[in-house]
Amino acid sequence: MFSHASRSHPGTRRHSTFVVAVAVGAVVTTVAMFGPVRAGAATTSEKPSATEVGVTATEIHIAVIADVDNPIIPGLFQGAVDGVRGAAAYLNSKAGGGGVAGRKLVVDFIDSKLNGNATRNATIVACGQDLAMVGTSATGLSSVDDMVNCKDQAGAVTGLPDVPAISGAVEGCAPVAYPLNPNVTVCSTITQTPQTYQTNQGAFIYLAKHHKNLHGVFVGTNDTKAGSVTGQVLIHAATGAGIKSDATMALSALAPQSAYTPVIQQMKQSGSNLEYSIGAVSGMISVRSEAQLQGLTDPNIVWVCTAACYDKALHEQADVMNGTYIPLQYLPFEEAKHNTTLANFVKYVGASKVNGFAAYGWGATLAFADAVEAAVAKRGVNGLTRAAVFEGLETLTAFDAGGMFGRVDIAHRKVGPCTLLTQFENDKFVRVWPAKRASFDCTPANAVSFTADYQNG
Repeated sequence: MFSHASRSHPGTRRHSTFVVAVAVGAVVTTVAMFGPVRAGAATTSEKPSATEVGVTATEIHIAVIADVDNPIIPGLFQGAVDGVRGAAAYLNSKAGGGGVAGRKLVVDFIDSKLNGNATRNATIVACGQDLAMVGTSATGLSSVDDMVNCKDQAGAVTGLPDVPAISGAVEGCAPVAYPLNPNVTVCSTITQTPQTYQTNQGAFIYLAKHHKNLHGVFVGTNDTKAGSVTGQVLIHAATGAGIKSDATMALSALAPQSAYTPVIQQMKQSGSNLEYSIGAVSGMISVRSEAQLQGLTDPNIVWVCTAACYDKALHEQADVMNGTYIPLQYLPFEEAKHNTTLANFVKYVGASKVNGFAAYGWGATLAFADAVEAAVAKRGVNGLTRAAVFEGLETLTAFDAGGMFGRVDIAHRKVGPCTLLTQFENDKFVRVWPAKRASFDCTPANAVSFTADYQNG
């Protein structure tokens, strides 16, 4: 069946892009056939003026608050910053439409330094100088009061729009936040007992179908409460798909390889044929290195990591990491020639800088631009206020960044059904499923919700 794209990419209110939705059984894939042409607000005859905090006649200022300079994990979310900057450069270019709402997009980077006080101060600074927070990747945010109570140019408590790249439950469930990667906790239930959680289990449905009687050890993180909850939800994605748990363990992202000895011993004791690590790429490298050290090298074992393992670090450990499966909700960068938005991502961020955090920073910026253009389409270029941006964000019910991301309902903070599976094989990331390049599996059953009381135990 043929249909117009609801969005060719953020900022596009009129389209020259057609998509082909190909249904094969229960699998629906979406493939961009022609590149997008951005209309934007630059086509209006209205002359832009200063309308809001961070909005002048010629510029729109956005803040990217991210944990970068810190002694624990130096450069942690530099990728998100690179992604936002790259997206701004693209949107300001001729290819990207020459700006947003008739103005150039200016990125103000504020380092939250993996520190609670620095993070709070960053949101206060952003409230005073920027139209919105975009690509936010700060783990130290313990309160959203400064964002929610932020006053606009007229002095009204409108709130500071936030489109995070990486967010925890506190930020992700704030009334002013619209995460590109929605929180695993359904926000309306976060204070209830039990809570409702959401996740995508598509990759595990695929693995369970193609590998018989999968059972194994799951390793989550214990560094933070939010990380622990997320880990439990992602483990449920596997067990809910029919994969049996032999044991679940929790380790710090900073744990040495020796801490993974019990993981491998448990796998040997249980005859496990699967291991799923949730956390930093270093953890997956450690568990696989420990497996080799202990002689657990059966090629039929299914090793699974999160998108954190879609990282250049695997090339440095190619022999150790061979065969690792990695589910993704965005297209593999190796497929840039098959998708226009992805090609621009690699071009404007820089091939040496692209990573998963950069992808989410890029996507968050494009989502913000789309919200701005929706607001301008309704209120004109001089109706651009924070309140109008919130109205625009409420239109993002099927965002996909021109097919670079799996479709997601940002407006309602819902995890989408679209996913794909890659495998690190012979020092390369190889698409496993679905087979067609620049596509996702969007079977509705991939997206699931369930109840549990992870907040209290």
